[in-house]
Amino acid sequence: MIFASFVGFGSLCRSVELPMWLGLASTATGWALPGQVAMVELVGTGASLAAIAVAVALSGSRLLPMTVTLVPQLIAPDSPRWRAYVVAHWIAVTSWLITMSERHRLDRGARTPFFLGFALTLWLWSLAGTVVGFTVAGAVPPAMMLGLVFLNPIYFLMVLAADATDRGRVVALGSGAVLGPMFHLVTADWGLMLTGFAAGSAGFLASRAHRNAHRLSGTAADG
Repeated sequence: MIFASFVGFGSLCRSVELPMWLGLASTATGWALPGQVAMVELVGTGASLAAIAVAVALSGSRLLPMTVTLVPQLIAPDSPRWRAYVVAHWIAVTSWLITMSERHRLDRGARTPFFLGFALTLWLWSLAGTVVGFTVAGAVPPAMMLGLVFLNPIYFLMVLAADATDRGRVVALGSGAVLGPMFHLVTADWGLMLTGFAAGSAGFLASRAHRNAHRLSGTAADG
């Protein structure tokens, strides 16, 4: 799925005449497909460098909470700081999701090797997909190549939906599915951000309410 998504990204780069080396550089250094797609689309419209930087930064800000939650699970407090920076660079949605779900099965010392091995494998396939997409662009219908990009969010949705026991996650996904089209019709420019804020907040509140209810029921049972 990751490879196919970056095939679509490589094709998108070529469609706006972005050099392949620049597309590869964005995958190698940024490795965040939504931000990369935003960059390419803004380059295609002739946007300023400042506007592109702001858009990519806003898109990449979603990785901050992932980094804050995952790095302490992998790096011991007394470890050299540079190790935390190395780990943080390779955090993406897929590597975060899988490592967070598997960390309980791993000894503390095995978590970082597991994460880096998994993340580097994904990263290499992402680079390969970028090259393939750039190379075959024009030989495959544009609609099909662009559709490959959207495999990425569908894949994330499937991974997140696999754990339907998390009430907050279910509420967030369900709210996002309902509110996304509505906000898009109201404001196409800000619809996605508003959806994320509203659905994420609903999921957080639902999760907190569930924990509080569970705590109160436990207290009542003890009494």
